[in-house]
Amino acid sequence: MIKITVKLFAALRKGRFEKEPRKYSSGTTVKQVIDELNIPRDQAAIIFVNNRHAKLEHQLSDGDVVAFFPPIGGG
Repeated sequence: MIKITVKLFAALRKGRFEKEPRKYSSGTTVKQVIDELNIPRDQAAIIFVNNRHAKLEHQLSDGDVVAFFPPIGGG
């Protein structure tokens, strides 16, 4: 098992949480965390692991901090 911290920002927090420690099995990817949290993949537009941009296929390690941001709007 690995322990990670998941942070959600803006609209992704609605009905969920802001910051939460979570446990996953070794080999878990960012994509699996998004799916487990029931976040539509198009809504987790920006992903950081340990303050670095990450892709869905990124395999997580013990102690990682994962942050999900929704698409940025503007105009």
